[in-house]
Amino acid sequence: MNKYVKHHEWEIIEEGFHPNDNRVYESLMSLGNGSMGIRGNFEEDYSGDSLQGSYVAGVYYPDKTRVGWWKNGYPEYFAKVPNATNFLGLSIKINDEILDLSKAKEVKAFKRILNMKEGYLLRSFTIVSEDERETEIEVKRFISIVSNEIAAIKYSIKPLNYHGEITVCPYLDGDVKNEDSNYDEKFWNEIDKHSTQSFMDLTLETKKTAFRTTWASSFNATINNNFVNIDTDPILKDKYVASSFKIKVSKMDTLTIYKYISVVSNRYYDNNLLEEKAHEFLKEASDKGFEDLFQEHRRAWEKHWSESDIEIKGDIAAQQSIRFNIFQLNQTYTGEDPRLNIGPKGFTGEKYGGSTYWDTEAYCLPFYLSTAPSKIAKQLLIYRYNHLEKAKENAAKLGLRGALYPMVTMNGEECHNEWEITFEEIHRNAAISYAIYNYVKYTEDEYHLAEYGFEVLVETSRFWASRVNYNTYKDKYMILGVTGPNEYENNVNNNWYTNTMASWNLEYTIEVYTLLKEKYPADFYRLTAKLNISKEEIEKWQDIIDKMYYPHIEELDVFQQQDGYMDKEQLMVRDLPEAELPLNQNWSWDRILRSCFIKQADVLQGLFFLNHRFDLATKKRNFDFYEPRTVHESSLSPCIYSIIAGEIGYHEKAYELYLRTARLDLDNYNNDTEDGLHITSMAGTWMSIVYGFGGFRIKDSKLTLSPFIPKTWSSYSFKIMFRKRLLSISIDKENIRVNMEYGEELPIEVYDAYYDLKVNSPLNIIMKR
Repeated sequence: MNKYVKHHEWEIIEEGFHPNDNRVYESLMSLGNGSMGIRGNFEEDYSGDSLQGSYVAGVYYPDKTRVGWWKNGYPEYFAKVPNATNFLGLSIKINDEILDLSKAKEVKAFKRILNMKEGYLLRSFTIVSEDERETEIEVKRFISIVSNEIAAIKYSIKPLNYHGEITVCPYLDGDVKNEDSNYDEKFWNEIDKHSTQSFMDLTLETKKTAFRTTWASSFNATINNNFVNIDTDPILKDKYVASSFKIKVSKMDTLTIYKYISVVSNRYYDNNLLEEKAHEFLKEASDKGFEDLFQEHRRAWEKHWSESDIEIKGDIAAQQSIRFNIFQLNQTYTGEDPRLNIGPKGFTGEKYGGSTYWDTEAYCLPFYLSTAPSKIAKQLLIYRYNHLEKAKENAAKLGLRGALYPMVTMNGEECHNEWEITFEEIHRNAAISYAIYNYVKYTEDEYHLAEYGFEVLVETSRFWASRVNYNTYKDKYMILGVTGPNEYENNVNNNWYTNTMASWNLEYTIEVYTLLKEKYPADFYRLTAKLNISKEEIEKWQDIIDKMYYPHIEELDVFQQQDGYMDKEQLMVRDLPEAELPLNQNWSWDRILRSCFIKQADVLQGLFFLNHRFDLATKKRNFDFYEPRTVHESSLSPCIYSIIAGEIGYHEKAYELYLRTARLDLDNYNNDTEDGLHITSMAGTWMSIVYGFGGFRIKDSKLTLSPFIPKTWSSYSFKIMFRKRLLSISIDKENIRVNMEYGEELPIEVYDAYYDLKVNSPLNIIMKR
């Protein structure tokens, strides 16, 4: 574990310049607004190590899969969100010497601060040149969460011990590429560009997919807060546009450059309107000015925090980390566009291609259900409904019926480039169905099943029914040749989690079939006719449910992760030399596959999803067996173990695992933060507190709480949006306080006792020891 940032309740602070860890800090300092995002790159030229990253939501490129062999059904491409135009650029020369921190004689008082409360990045430093000129720099930037197309930069330069001439060159640079491009190909073609006295634009289009995007920028300058006239020289190169100007400054003057950027794409506007719209948004932003733009942005963040903040007293490291994770989640997805989803890295890096994984349904949906209006979470379900036909095509490519949702996708097509994931990690299908169940249970929006959900449930059930193998000797249905959530086991038979969730998927579909028949007969007959569902098909599903095979370790009364797991040498993580961790960076893949070590929650994932089906003794036995064998080398792992640990009374272990998931990126636990942040696992951090420490569940349609408090905390509080109500829950060493800020009266359960909760009539309940 590393200490990269100073502990602070509302800020992520890099003190001192750390060029060897610059990529880590670039990830940590990322900004976004759901429509676009940027890494914490420098505005000025930087010749040191850096991963330039600017991204536009929903824009992707089908990078051709690069393998030395081919198999039927293999995806032809791996979709990637391309690194897009670098719109931050401000090339600075001081008396004709380029400002470049990598080449400076000395960099003093360097700070890079991500302010999460107000949503901006602040950077300051003093740079010393070879001839001892000292220049103080301060930069503030934000991406507006009010105007989705707008970003703004305030760049201040102050000569401390000299008079001189500053050359400033704002630019838009579209000549960029992804580091992981399979064939070192650049993904953009130039369409158009312009540069005038104080304005520039650049229009590019992705190859193959023809996503066209226009970046427009305007700028102005002040000296000591007084605007100055500037004469610019346009610079036009391939995929690059700039304007250069010079200003004379005196010692202790402050030259400030304001740069405004608008970004629009043909996902929302016709190609022939892009430049017009970019100019329109840009003029509106520049007319408001930096400070007014920022104040409306700050107020919007204030509202976000009023609905989703978690406050922790007595543990500043835990407080910082949960706010960091909530902040990044709210920067990544807003639910305004049902065509968008949540990539594992969000807008913070190019690893995983920026595509949609099962992480959304398994980890992110609960966060958005509880911290935003229900329509936001519903958009995530509609996203999958809209891809149902593609999911059916994916199943057909494998010679199967029904729908197989992709492991990785942008448009519904499977585009993962590892066969053991593409063909075998089919448990993702059940996560899609579970999200429907979870949403309906949480919101009581039962009619969603008739509108969208039932069709998805039927087609995923048809997939499972065609994917199982019937063993005549054992009179059991089995699922062979799969990879479970634990990706350190490939091509196994009868993964317990996969079999369990497949059976549950079938069971829930039959349950919804019955519900629609009884409560929504018109929709029932419409849907059964459309889907051509027969009585025989339902009976077949029930037979699979009744005869599904579940591996079990009899002598321990523990669910066996898959057939043959106990044939492996049963070592514990504590037996591993620390120098060999993480395994995926030190062991061969062959050695990992032959070991008993578990990458992430597998059996425990099932105990979490189907929590109501298993008693505490069962959860405890399985936790005691699997946690010592789990290396938690997936970002999705510690949160699930933390929740189960809290439930079974292992409070110290729950807290230990919470810190691991919460500070995964801030402390770079897995030595991979430089690639980008683990956005989807951040939702697991939120679940660790609300579901784990808070004991939040929905049982028999009722909200229930069974909280405990970590020893190092004096108190914590969180908020839950629940069926058009906003609840505030505060917990300290002695008491639980539950208040409803708005909404109708609500029955709740705390420690098995029942209460009626009314607006502004808080309940005060004694904390259970």
